[in-house]
Amino acid sequence: MNWDQHLPALQVVVPLLAAPLTVLLRRRTLAFAVVVAASWTAFAISVLLWMKVDRTGTISYALGNWPPPWGIEYRVDRLTTYMLVLVSGLAAVVLPYSRASVAAEMPGHQQYLFYTMFALCLTGLLGITITGDAFNVFVFMEISSLSTYVLIAMGRDRRALLAAYQYLIMGTIGATFFVIGVGLLYLMTGSLNLADIAQRLSAVNDFRPILAALAFVTVGISLKLALFPLHQWLPNAYTYAPSAVSAFLAGSATKVAVYVLLRFYFSVFGTSQVFDALPMQEMMLLLALAGMFAASAVAIFQTDLKRLFAYSSVAQIGYIILGLYFGTVTGLTATIVHLANHAITKTAIFMLLGCVAVSLGGVSLARIQGMGKRMPLTSLGLVVCGLSLIGVPGTAGFISKWVLIQAALEQGQWWLVFLILLSSLLAVAYVWRFVEAAYLREPRADLTDAAEANWSMLFPAALLVVAIVYFGFDSSLTLGSAAQAASMLMSGQ
Repeated sequence: MNWDQHLPALQVVVPLLAAPLTVLLRRRTLAFAVVVAASWTAFAISVLLWMKVDRTGTISYALGNWPPPWGIEYRVDRLTTYMLVLVSGLAAVVLPYSRASVAAEMPGHQQYLFYTMFALCLTGLLGITITGDAFNVFVFMEISSLSTYVLIAMGRDRRALLAAYQYLIMGTIGATFFVIGVGLLYLMTGSLNLADIAQRLSAVNDFRPILAALAFVTVGISLKLALFPLHQWLPNAYTYAPSAVSAFLAGSATKVAVYVLLRFYFSVFGTSQVFDALPMQEMMLLLALAGMFAASAVAIFQTDLKRLFAYSSVAQIGYIILGLYFGTVTGLTATIVHLANHAITKTAIFMLLGCVAVSLGGVSLARIQGMGKRMPLTSLGLVVCGLSLIGVPGTAGFISKWVLIQAALEQGQWWLVFLILLSSLLAVAYVWRFVEAAYLREPRADLTDAAEANWSMLFPAALLVVAIVYFGFDSSLTLGSAAQAASMLMSGQ
């Protein structure tokens, strides 16, 4: 018996068991230790799975020894391990940061519940990524969503309750659309296994139910990934959630939703001719460009930095979706590599904003005036993250946009290159608002004693800032893995 044969199951089981254990312990210190240990264990398992897939190829793990498609299958390939490492890695960095952040933003009696919900959220996201069963995707989606609603509602601002309620309504609608789409697929194929559905769809002659399934799945997932104009839940959720929650959600939740979209588009529907019947590429182009420009324009006029960068996330999702428009390996590579680069960048931003909130008591532009002098390390980190959002060479964000531009140039679409560069200028505008307030304004008189946040918050954020610069110069890991995953998806696997 190979010692690593049950790693796919342990990837989900470890954080799942941590959740009830924290409730039984009911102590924030013990709960913190348990969930940190679970997240780092999950990260180690994801790395081991990455290495195993690199050696042996795609892994099929049958739960309960029921072979697929009759039983539930966990399917692990290059794209799966890419996302597992990303999600579990971000959780492993955010959790050590969360101890001081949560202590400053939540009552003591609620803190163990935060770690319970965090473990459940991580379980759901990892489960969505690794499962090869369509209905299991829905189940894990609900686990992550329900825990996320609670995490957002834990924000100290009363508006966090409204943000959680808005997300609950939108998330429920999205989940309903998704499960209807899955039901239509089951009706036409008699299977819930994604690989089996893909095989059976190629033999289906009646496209109308499949077109309906594609439409329902697209709308449901688009709500989850906050694709413009279905993004209304996101700005309030990121703005009023606790800092650690904003950081983790910005880096993982919407990215996993994009992963699900890629899975259904390329691994399920890609084997049929259904895309020829709908203008999917043109629709993705219009929605991506609308998000890139409209959300960036709205971000420029925000006075709260968390809200500003929340709208920035909607714009960056536009770049991610734009890669799907090209229908090429290069375009899909741009989408996948930007999943990681933007996740790292935006997680670092919200972690640093949490440091600002703890030290200055808020993250409004009026509050942070002159913080470049009081908090030089935090300010520098935010500038580096801002440069990555713009796409300046030497940052991870540049790699993403460069590959996206290459995809446009391959098809001779110079006008699209111009639009990508023009939208980046809007990012310059909203990043400059932070630079102006932090470096070109005099510090507030009531904040003369402000200093850097606790090292336990600053150090994890600094790790991600260093990663942004590192992956800007050496993209062999992120870009190389994204290219392999893109080639696999385009081949219909």
